[in-house]
Amino acid sequence: MTRQYFGTDGIRGKSNKFPMTPDVAMRVGLAAGTVFRRGDHRHRVVIGKDTRLSGYMIENALVAGFTAAGMDVFLLGPIPTPAVAMLTRSLRSDIGVMISASHNHFEDNGIKLFGPDGFKLPDELELQIERLIDADISEQLAPAKEIGRAKRIDGVHDRYIEFAKRTMPRDVSLSGLRVAIDCANGAAYKVAPAALWELGAEVIAFGNEPNGHNINLNCGSTHPVALARKVHEVRADIGIALDGDADRVLIVDEKGSIVDGDQLMAVIAESWASDGRLQGGGIVATIMSNLGLERFLAERDLTLARTKVGDRHVVEHMRSNGFNVGGEQSGHIVLTDFATTGDGLVAALQIMACVQRMDRPVSEVCRRFEPVPQMLKNVRISGGKPLEDEFVQASIKDATSQLGASGRLVIRPSGTEPLIRVMAEGDDHVLVERIVNSLVDVISGVRSAA
Repeated sequence: MTRQYFGTDGIRGKSNKFPMTPDVAMRVGLAAGTVFRRGDHRHRVVIGKDTRLSGYMIENALVAGFTAAGMDVFLLGPIPTPAVAMLTRSLRSDIGVMISASHNHFEDNGIKLFGPDGFKLPDELELQIERLIDADISEQLAPAKEIGRAKRIDGVHDRYIEFAKRTMPRDVSLSGLRVAIDCANGAAYKVAPAALWELGAEVIAFGNEPNGHNINLNCGSTHPVALARKVHEVRADIGIALDGDADRVLIVDEKGSIVDGDQLMAVIAESWASDGRLQGGGIVATIMSNLGLERFLAERDLTLARTKVGDRHVVEHMRSNGFNVGGEQSGHIVLTDFATTGDGLVAALQIMACVQRMDRPVSEVCRRFEPVPQMLKNVRISGGKPLEDEFVQASIKDATSQLGASGRLVIRPSGTEPLIRVMAEGDDHVLVERIVNSLVDVISGVRSAA
């Protein structure tokens, strides 16, 4: 079945344009409620959101759909995506929903669904929901006496803060650590600074004044230069940059240098391996992770399993093969000892625990390997399938041959935007740059001709 609604990370689009309209959101709630209406118990769903203006609209439409399907709705308000996943399990809900477009600008929004185990839905369940979204709704409506109720619940921030704090080793305190945190004017603007402060850190928070329009705007993990400036300004020991729904994180060291997800996974993997906590004999990452990470792990007799881009693919491989550390270069770090999805705050706490235990600057702790020269460029497309063009395919084959065994080439359509991503890496940075620029020109030429 061709997917009309679900992409690589739920349903996403421009607010008030298909599929991110109140009508579709209501139908998603009704369809998802129908699929998860199993047994005779009172069914419940938890709904969280980030700070986008359109969150109010989508939230109310989802409430209409879920209550019409006979589900009781617990509204969490603005809260991180990993908190929604955690509370879905903690509150014994049948389904969890996060209203967010993650790192995108405020004009976008999205709907992410979690099963009762806190994990994102598998393909087969998403396809069931897809079929029902456009089906006759009369067969999905609950009888009048079974219509659900909706209420906002208190204390969810405190629950998540305590959960995050418990992931820190008991022998580690953040006392004496000056932390600058950029909350991206997003879902973690309250809980992340509070958790850090309660763990003993001196906290300088910014990007913590959301107004419905400024989420991810020149801040957060997609714009870490703002955090780098703040670290210099306040002489912080470490900087933490979250994204709009706080499921990803980047770190800035005391010198203002940006540390990506590959280096963070290397830190955690090495630390957990030395403690005997690392499972699966290595970690799971995507095809976009740097070759330097793979070499770093191999030197320590650890493996790097690669998946398609998207944290759901990483998590699926982790669950199927017994890994407990995985993630993406972008900063999605999944630690299944603690959480079922990426958690930016929890990942940052693991890094800070290593910093405190080693009693060394972040610039030393988080520089575990020398990255192989890597270059990524995007080609915006308006339609068609330029990657199927014969000339493009021949150019890709030639580029792969030039890189040889000491490099990698990854070309893929974005799962969330109308882009084709062109990435190459290898020990010869001049060759890498030439190959990427050449392929971008070739794909752009085909796109323009079309």
